[in-house]
Amino acid sequence: MHAGSFANPFLGTSQPSHIVAVIPARYESTRFPGKPLADIAGRPMIEHVYRRTADARGVDAVVVATDDERIARAIERFGGVVRMTGSNHRTGTDRIAEVVRDLPCDIVVNVQGDLPIIEPEMIAEVIAPLLADPTLVMSTLRQPISDPAEFTNPNVVKVVVDPRDNALYFSRAPIPYQRESGTAFKHIGLYGYRRDFLLTFTALKQTPLERAESLEQLRALEHGFRIRAVETRFESLEVDTPEDLERVRRRVATPAHM
Repeated sequence: MHAGSFANPFLGTSQPSHIVAVIPARYESTRFPGKPLADIAGRPMIEHVYRRTADARGVDAVVVATDDERIARAIERFGGVVRMTGSNHRTGTDRIAEVVRDLPCDIVVNVQGDLPIIEPEMIAEVIAPLLADPTLVMSTLRQPISDPAEFTNPNVVKVVVDPRDNALYFSRAPIPYQRESGTAFKHIGLYGYRRDFLLTFTALKQTPLERAESLEQLRALEHGFRIRAVETRFESLEVDTPEDLERVRRRVATPAHM
């Protein structure tokens, strides 16, 4: 799919979208209110996320899920597809599930709305294992940690995997314990789901480890579901603060990102 030609998965065509990317977006934020509408090179941040997602291989349609009319109007202005949701959702995943209930699709990709310079190839990497393994219900990304400070930072989620890249555990603690030098991986919060599993997952009760770590992906592991954690070589800067936004603006201003 090409940016500027956005398929609408709600039109009820005879050919349902096989893979739909949903971007949850809310206006309120403790650290950075209104960040989806923050200006980056003359466009709101959510538009950058939308267009990069639309450029990903395999994605048939992109939808923004929001409960805010300001965000909805911004999406409509550039011709994007938006779906209004309830305002009482605990997580972005719950917001996505509300939208997906009305979508005739097979695979859903959860793309966070604060990733304005996400590489479209990262989305393709999340989709690939679900296409290759029909028994797999969920996938995500991981990346080697190069900065020692990230290993001990509780805001950087770590993941350990088995020999087939299935996640064994996610933690805010530094895992695995480095008795000898080795490679640790941070988790990249980009997810792929089978549609039916996503609806099942959001209906499950929260689990003890999920509550302890405040990481909802642990709910899937605690209920016995596999999560494939694909290693990626791509970097993507998440915007959590105004300082992050300035870093993104500088990156976008360079010729490579124009």
